[in-house]
Amino acid sequence: MNPQGLPLGETTKRSNHAATLSVKGLTISYQAKRGAVQAVRNVSFEVQRGEALALIGESGSGKTTMGLGMVRLLPSTATVSQGQMHYRRHNEDGGGTSEVDVLQLKGRDLRQFRWKECAMVFQAALNAFNPVLRISDQFGDTARAHGYLQGKDLAERARQLLELVRLDPERVWRSYPHELSGGMRQRVLIALGLLLEPQLLILDEPTTALDILTQRNIMDVLKELREKLDFSLLFISHDLSLAAELADRVATMYAGKLVEISDVYTTFKNPVHPYTIGLINAVPTLTAHRDHVASIPGSPPDLIDLPGGCKFHPRCPLATERCREEEPELVPSTDDTHWVACWNWEIARSQAHSPLNAGQKGASA
Repeated sequence: MNPQGLPLGETTKRSNHAATLSVKGLTISYQAKRGAVQAVRNVSFEVQRGEALALIGESGSGKTTMGLGMVRLLPSTATVSQGQMHYRRHNEDGGGTSEVDVLQLKGRDLRQFRWKECAMVFQAALNAFNPVLRISDQFGDTARAHGYLQGKDLAERARQLLELVRLDPERVWRSYPHELSGGMRQRVLIALGLLLEPQLLILDEPTTALDILTQRNIMDVLKELREKLDFSLLFISHDLSLAAELADRVATMYAGKLVEISDVYTTFKNPVHPYTIGLINAVPTLTAHRDHVASIPGSPPDLIDLPGGCKFHPRCPLATERCREEEPELVPSTDDTHWVACWNWEIARSQAHSPLNAGQKGASA
């Protein structure tokens, strides 16, 4: 455990806690007619420089709200009621690092942070582009807004990035967004996100609605880019195969809160939270019979009217009276790199290959 009490991985511990981004106690809600939608509740984690952290969970668990909150692009109905978010900037002159309080940024400083320091690739790639501007103009607008390269220098930089994401620069540079396929638009958006060399890239469902071959291509591109450019990556997904492929660490989110966080190997081989176990068991395999595919009973909770105690207890096969009355917080489980918010994680771990893992056993039989 680090001095701030944030869940860390082995790589973060070795780096002397010099995380690119540190989030502590972040709480975000939306105002609706029925009341406050508690989208993110007291969330804490760190992303180290060069690390890939996957944020997984069902739709409506608060993953996208978390990403938007990190770049300060929440809608007007959202309120950050508490929490801290600190970004560690690596100074361009090589003079060490400086810490930035993201929640206090305003005006020009916030504008610079949003793309030059931390960029976000949104889920709907077509909606992220201006439909009446060519790709070259959209690169130009981004560069101009941040006092970056112009003219031939910008075109050369864009050519390098488009080649890195395996696109033909000559074709793409003069195209309109609608002239590109979904996979091409997604890769152009990744290239545009990397234009100003941000230290943190947030990807929100980067392969949603794409065919499996395009998904494979984008995953290969992301792995290659990380190796070459050494940036931190936070990607939001409900696709567990994507997390297994790209992540160094995986954080599971449920009802606006992190319920488990550990390295990618531990998450998929030795999960201890019943919800994480349920998510993994629900993934169909090529050899699984349809009768053996498991599912998590029930539905995600209403974020306006959350149940008492552990928010997963109405769907949990291990729920006890304590689960119904007290909500657990993230604490170290098997070691200080594997954190879990569950009263019965030891029982869940011991039964991971029994009732909770029945679907997986059937799939591998």
